[in-house]
Amino acid sequence: MAYVVTDSCIRCKFMDCVAVCPVDCFYEGENMLVINPDECIDCGVCEPECPAAAIAADTAPEAGPWIALNAQYAALWPNIAEKKEPPADAAQWMDVADKFESAFSPAPGEATSAPSASGAA
Repeated sequence: MAYVVTDSCIRCKFMDCVAVCPVDCFYEGENMLVINPDECIDCGVCEPECPAAAIAADTAPEAGPWIALNAQYAALWPNIAEKKEPPADAAQWMDVADKFESAFSPAPGEATSAPSASGAA
C-alpha cells in the first residue's frame, strides 16, 4: 500500500507533505506533486499535513484514478526533498473541485540542485 496525491493538489502545491516525508518520495510537477508508489513506505505522516486534503491512501475510493498518474509522473518529474513556497494563488485554488481537466500541467517542476557526490567543485 502507498499514498497518492489527488487533483486537490493541482495549483495548490503547498508542500507541507514534503517537509515530513521520511523517505523523500514526492516528485514535483509544474503545478502539483505526486508520490512514487515504489518509494512510499505507507507511514501516513504526509496525509494530515496537506492543507488541501490532496493525499489519500491508495485503497481509498477517491484514490483510484490517481494511482496510475502518480506512478507515471513520479518517473518523469524531479524528486523534491525540501518544502518550497506554494504558488501565490494557492489559497484561491484550494477549494476548486475537479481541476485536472482545466488546470493540470504535465510539465516538470523546477529541479533543485543536489550536492555533488564527489564533493569536488
